[in-house]
Order: sequence, then C-alpha cells, then structure tokens
Amino acid sequence: MNYVKPKKALGQHFLTDLSVARRIAATLDHTERANVLEIGPGTGVLTQFLLENPLNNLQVVEIDRESVAYLAEHFPELDGRVIDGDFLREDLSGLFGGEPFMLIGNYPYNISSQIFFKALELRDRIPVISGMLQKEVAERLASPPGKKAYGILSVFLQAYYDIEYLFTVKPGVFNPPPKVDSAVIRMRRNGVTQLDCDEALFRTVVKATFNQRRKTIRNSVKALFPAGLPAENHPLLEMRPEQLSVAQFIELTRWVGQHR
Repeated sequence: MNYVKPKKALGQHFLTDLSVARRIAATLDHTERANVLEIGPGTGVLTQFLLENPLNNLQVVEIDRESVAYLAEHFPELDGRVIDGDFLREDLSGLFGGEPFMLIGNYPYNISSQIFFKALELRDRIPVISGMLQKEVAERLASPPGKKAYGILSVFLQAYYDIEYLFTVKPGVFNPPPKVDSAVIRMRRNGVTQLDCDEALFRTVVKATFNQRRKTIRNSVKALFPAGLPAENHPLLEMRPEQLSVAQFIELTRWVGQHR
C-alpha cells in the first residue's frame, strides 16, 4: 500500500511538508525519556520524526483502517504500538501502564475540541499537549481574557495548562488543502492540582455564562438560583464572561456556591 486516500468524513488533511512535521515533533522538547501518544498518525509524516527521537516511548491511535494498514507496512517499528480505534472512545486508564504521557498530533479539525475535553479528564497524567489544529481553535485556546476568541474551552484548559501559540501553518502544505489556516500550539501542565472552589460548579458557572455571553454575569447566572438572586451584590456580576480571568471565575464560583 503506497497511498491512503484522505477521507472527508474523518476530517483528514494529510500534512505533506516534512519541515513543518519536524517542527511539530520538536515541540515535545523533553530531556528525559517519556511516554508519547500520537493521535491520528495517518501516513506517518509526523510519526517518523517522533520515532527518530530516542527519548520518545511512542504509541499511536488511529481510527482509519486504511491508515493502520499503511503504518504496519511502512513503519514495522510500530508493531504492537498502534491502537486501532477511536481516541474519543478508548479507555486510556491502562495506557502506558497508567503512567503519565504526552499528547501530540495533527488533530482532526472536526473533533479537536472533543479531544481536548477528554484530555482534561486525564490532566493529571498528561503534562504536555502539543500539535496542530485549526487556527481559529488554537487562537481560542490561547486567548487571554477580554478577547472575542476567549470562551469555555479557553477557561477550562487555562485553569490547568499554560498555553503557547507557536506558529501558523498555511493550507498549501496539506493534501487536500483545508479552507482555513492551521496553527501549532503547546500546553504545559501548570501547578494547579485542584481549583480553590467546587470544580463541578465551576464548570456549570463557566458554561452558563458563556452560553449567554452577550449578557452580564448577573443575568446569565440567574438560572442557578431557583429562589432568585441574593440581595448581596458582587462586582463580577456587572461584567461579561469574556472579561473574567480563570481566577475571577473561581471567585465567582465560590460566591455562587455560598449563596445558593
């Protein structure tokens, strides 16, 4: 098998520029041996450079059976290290024997947000996440408060990771070329092991406010108070969600929890 047809249903845009692939692989700039999981290796353009690094204990997960067959033929060193399945449905609790691992990939644009939501569930085992995704999504993840791109996933990820927007990638280096620019990011786990608030309520508050992002916080959190908003005021209630930092969302969550 010398060719894998990109499949629109899987959001496949195969990277063809080896220099870009090498730069992406280099975003895992660790200095000790580490477990690495690549999502969606496709034809192995990024995989080959990950394999070159002796510090990478690499496994890959690929949903496309045609790509799995291609990898088996062209990368025999991956024997026993290819997970034939859907990352979003895989039980990763036993992966690498339960040890920490880094996550990397040219992420399918149509499910990249879902990938990061799943990674958040495993955040204490994933110290680094890097790779390529749609530029618009990359900007959203790395956006500071006060920007239009700042949203739910920005807050959730920035609560636990420091996020860097590294570089932009133009459509011409893909087969087929996507209709949008791409970007490479890197996320490093910060020192937060537990938020200083009820984490389930934090997620509820963030979603409730951004689902009505044009409204002030006061109006968007009303539904969280069945008996009505408390008489006590709070300055954050007069702001809009895109103005709040992670720390301010934590403060808001504590206030909601105390007054419900």
